[in-house]
Parts: sequence; C-alpha cells; structure tokens
Amino acid sequence: MRKAYCLFVFSFIYSISFAQNVAVINGKSISAKEFMWAYKKSHNGNVSAAYDTLQAYLNLYINFKLKVLDAREMGLDKNAGYQEEIKTYEDALTTHKKAGVSSKDHDFLLNEYREGVLMFNVSEQKIWNKAQEDEQAINEFYTKNQQNYNKPLNEVRGEVIADYQLSLEEKWLKGLKQKYQIKINENELKKLAKL
Repeated sequence: MRKAYCLFVFSFIYSISFAQNVAVINGKSISAKEFMWAYKKSHNGNVSAAYDTLQAYLNLYINFKLKVLDAREMGLDKNAGYQEEIKTYEDALTTHKKAGVSSKDHDFLLNEYREGVLMFNVSEQKIWNKAQEDEQAINEFYTKNQQNYNKPLNEVRGEVIADYQLSLEEKWLKGLKQKYQIKINENELKKLAKL
C-alpha cells in the first residue's frame, strides 16, 4: 500500500513538473519559460506563433540542446579557456545587471551564452574542422554526390564543403537522437501557441 502511494505521489509530482516543460532531454527539462524566452529573442520580441511554428522552433532548440549535451559529455565545459570566457561574460553581464537587466533575463542570457559557446566548440570539432581538413572525405563526398554538381570539384569546392558539413551534422544529430531520450510535451506546446 505504501509503495503504491509513493508511486502515485511521484507520478503526480512528475506530471505536474512535466506540464510546465515543453520537452525533457535525457532527464533535463526545457521549461516553457526558457523556451518562450529563446523563441521571443530570436523572433524580434514576437511571442505570437502558430503551433506549427513553435513545433519547428522546438525541433531546432532540441537539436541545439543535444549538441550542448554532447559537448558536456566530451568535457568541453571543463576546458580552462571555456571557463575563463564564461567568467568574463558573467562579469560583464553582472555589470549590466546593475544597469537594469532583470534577474530572469540575466540567468537566461548567461545560460544561453554558456550553451552557445559549448555548441560552437563542439560543432567546430565535429563538423567544421573535419570538413575543412579531411581532403579524402571531401573527395569521396563529391564523387558520391557528383550528380548534384555540374562542375569539377575545384570550381564548386565551397558548395561541396557546405553540403558535406550539412551531411556531417545530420549524421551527428541522428546519432544523438538515438543516444538520448527526448520527450516532447505536445499539450504544453499547444498552450503556448497563440494562433
């Protein structure tokens, strides 16, 4: 009886906390507040959006969070250069906070910067450097997809590298989505939709 009651209480608490989140990635919540703050920031302050628009943005946001999670698992957040950069930004942000930035915005801005730098660093390792430095992989990609290019590699090199980077990113994200559990709260997303 006691075990059943504990399970009921746990599932009740979980459902309440999940209801305030748009998604959970590997046990880490994305709150509706954080998501809408990020959406508003990237859409010129506009918070009115159709469900389909929010859903598309959430997919992009989840991809971002997956990359950040991968960066943390690789230990990139432990790097001294990264920590120094974050500390410098935090000090600058604290100075601006005294000038009127709300504490909620301060926390969201700091987190966004931390995660943005991690996402940049991991993308540099997993995609950009690889696409710039691996001549053999670029040649193989060009040969495999030659029907998409009407010119020799030396004339479309930039386009081939961009396409190869996209291919690397797609494979990386596919692997991350298989590795980490993602749960989207469609009900909360529907509540946030304004149109």
